[in-house]
Order: sequence, then C-alpha cells, then structure tokens
Amino acid sequence: MSLNKGGGRPQAYLDEAADWLLRLREAADDPRVQEDFSAWLSRSSEHRAAWQRVRESWQLLGEGRPVYEHVWRPQSVQAPSSGAGRRSRVPRRRWRWAVPVSATAIAACLLVISVPSLLVRLEADHLTTTAQSRLVTLEDGTTVYLAAGSAIKTDFSASRRQVRLLAGEAFFDVIRNPGRPFVVDASGVKVEVTGTAFDVRLSSSATQVELARGAVGVSFERAQQASPTVLTPGQMLVVDRNSGAMTKSVIAPEDIGAWREGRLFVNDATIGAVVEQIQRYHSAWIAVPDITLAQQTVTGLYDLRDPDRALRALVQPHGGKVHEVSRFARIVSRL
Repeated sequence: MSLNKGGGRPQAYLDEAADWLLRLREAADDPRVQEDFSAWLSRSSEHRAAWQRVRESWQLLGEGRPVYEHVWRPQSVQAPSSGAGRRSRVPRRRWRWAVPVSATAIAACLLVISVPSLLVRLEADHLTTTAQSRLVTLEDGTTVYLAAGSAIKTDFSASRRQVRLLAGEAFFDVIRNPGRPFVVDASGVKVEVTGTAFDVRLSSSATQVELARGAVGVSFERAQQASPTVLTPGQMLVVDRNSGAMTKSVIAPEDIGAWREGRLFVNDATIGAVVEQIQRYHSAWIAVPDITLAQQTVTGLYDLRDPDRALRALVQPHGGKVHEVSRFARIVSRL
C-alpha cells in the first residue's frame, strides 16, 4: 500500500496522523494520550509512514523541534499498557477543533504560502509577494497598481493592448486610445476598455470587477449573456467562473480598490473567499477546514494592515475562532 497517492485507506492514515499531531500539541504529557498514540503508531508500517510525512510537513511550517518529540521516538512505539495509575484523559474540547484538519491540507501550505506560485512567477512580467504592493507603468503610459500576491503578463501590439491577471488583484488606470482597445483577461473573464479606471480581483472561483471611472464591457464565454455586460462608475460585477452567473451591484467610490489604503471591502462573499484575499497579506498559511463556516456569506470592510485582526473580525460573528498553531500557521474553526 502506497502513501504517495491520495484516496482509500492511505488518506485516512494521513488524516489520523494530522489529528494525532495536533492532539499531542495539547496533551504531550498525558500518559494515556501517549499510550494511545503509541498503539496507533505501531499498528502498521503505513501508519508510521503517514506519521513521518505529516511530522516533516509540520516542521517545514516552522514548528521546529516539538516539545512532544519523546512521544514519537522509536522507543516509544509500544503496545498500550494496562497498568494502573494513569491520568485521566485530557478533555477533548481542548483539541477537537483540529480533527477536520487533514495532512493533505497541512502539506498544501508549502504551495499556498509561496504565492505567486512557481508557474506564475515564470510566466509573469510583473508580480508582488505576500503583503507587498507595487505600482507599474506600462509602455503606453497606463498604470497598474498590483495588490499583494498578484501577477500580470502583458501582450501589446500595434492594434491591441492585452494584460492577463494571473493571480491576485490589480487596479488599472488606462490611457485612452480608441484605436487600440485595452483588454484585461482574468481567467477567461475579459474586461475591455479604451480609457478608464477599474479594479479586477481574481479568486479561485470568481472574478470581480469594480469600476471607478469611464465604462467597461465584461464578457465570459460561459455566461448566459450574448453581449458584454456594461458597467458604469460605482458598479461592481462578480462573475462565478464555475456557473457563469454574473451578479451586478453598487459600490461606494471610496471602496473601489480599497486595498490600496489597507482595507478589504467584500459584498456578499463567502468566508472562504475572503480568507483567500486575506491570505495574500498574511505570512502564515491559513486554513478553514470547517466547510459550513467557509460557506457563510459576509459583507464588510476589513483591515489588511493587521491580517490576524481581520481574520477574527471576519469569523467571530459566525462563531469562528482563529487558532495560532505556529508562527507560520492559522486554523479557523468554530471549536
């Protein structure tokens, strides 16, 4: 049985190993917990391989040498004893929030915290890293203000100006040129203008356009509309790239591209989607394993200059808590 590919029992072992790692953080000195863990670890080589993978991934998060190292050293692998005098179990409420966290999610942080990804870095002409913003002037004089964790690729010709938003968010102030249209492509959602100012935000499942000045036409091949959706100043459009649905709403002028002033404005967005945006400003990996919590919708304004505070403000009204697992990891849960 291999642990190199997901699915089946190997994934279950990885999930159990991640649960044990987080439980041991809370109760490393409890003899009963140590015995239960040793019994689990000694069940098979697959269990031990899963534990090794999870432990190595966790150490790469910056956890360093764990205080519970003695628990998982080889000499600790033994069958559970039946001796008396054990301490009582540590109350499960201290670690129950960690149960949904899978080893796959822990290991995935190695990709998440290196935004933009290696492939994006290779393709991009201009990019930013975590918590970094940057003002770029293109060859036609158009300015592009890149948000944190963002990247663009340009393709200019004599008759057309095209920019691909590869990751993150950008505010465009386009130099007017009716004979040379300016097009922004954000994962298939195209914004076409001649001269205007607008913001484009890209997430894993949606593209959002906010218009500050001028007019733009937004199109998406999977949308039901035959012609582009036209926006006027003070309007925003969210395109669900999975379904093709387009939702237009009104936005206050001061909230358009609010990230430029350290503020994140969201309207009827899921907590999971907002966490994606906050992630670009946070040096730690952030996970929301509670799917029900991640799917809750919110409308609000959050402070990107203090990402932990923004996270707390985002989830607390819905009963969520931000757990600082290590300097490089945050887990959001209702427990």
